[in-house]
Amino acid sequence: MNKTKLLLTLLFLSLLSFNSREQILEDAMKIVNQGTGGLSEKDAVAGIREALVKGTGASVALVSKLDGYFSNPEIKIPFPEDARTIESKLRAIGMGSEVDKVILTINRAAEDAAKSAQSIFVNAITAMNVSDGIQIVRGKNDAATHYLARTTTPELRAKFTPVIKSSLDKVDATRLWTELITAYNQIPFVSRQNPDLTAYVTDEAISGLFKMIAKEELKIRQNPVARTTDLLKKVFGQ
Repeated sequence: MNKTKLLLTLLFLSLLSFNSREQILEDAMKIVNQGTGGLSEKDAVAGIREALVKGTGASVALVSKLDGYFSNPEIKIPFPEDARTIESKLRAIGMGSEVDKVILTINRAAEDAAKSAQSIFVNAITAMNVSDGIQIVRGKNDAATHYLARTTTPELRAKFTPVIKSSLDKVDATRLWTELITAYNQIPFVSRQNPDLTAYVTDEAISGLFKMIAKEELKIRQNPVARTTDLLKKVFGQ
C-alpha cells in the first residue's frame, strides 16, 4: 500500500473513532513524512556539531589574528570601565599616548590568548548530546552560542587567564599599566586604584569571542550561502 492510500485509510478510520482521531492523524503524517528528507535526531545533532565547529573555527581565526580585537569596534577592549576616571585624569595631564599604548597591548594579549580556545570548543561540541542538539536547532538564533557559553566559559577563563597574564607581560602591557596606575595614584586628592588587569582582559576577551561566534551562528541560520555542506543545508533549511 502506498503512502497516499495509507493516509486515506487512516483518515477514514479516524471518522469511526472520534476520540482517537487526533492521534491517528498524527501517526499518519509521521508515516507520510518518513523518507522525504525529514530531520532526524541524528541529523540534528550532527548538523549542529558541524555548524559549531565551523562557526567557532571561523571566530577564533578572526579574533586571534593581528588586530582581531584591536581593529574590530564590536569587540575592541577599551580601558577598564572601573578605571575610566583614571583614563580621563591621565589624559588630562598629558599621558594620553601612554593610555593608548595600554589599550593596544591589552588587545594584543586577547588576540594571543584566543588561539587556545578552539580545542576547548571542540571538546564541548563533541560532548553534546541528542537533547542539546535538538534544543539548539529549534532554539533562538543564538541558542548554540548560549550552549557554548554555558559549557565552556569556566574552562575558557581558566585557560585564558595564565595565557593573558603571560601575554600582558610579553607585550609590555603589565609594565605600562603599572606605570599608569602609579602615575595616577600620585595625583593629589584621588583615591588609590589598582584594578585587576588580567581578570578584566580575560573576561573581555571571552565576551568578544562569543560575540563573533553568535554572528557566525546567525549567518549559518539565516544565510543559505553560509551553509556550505549538504548536512548544514538539510538541518538549517528545515
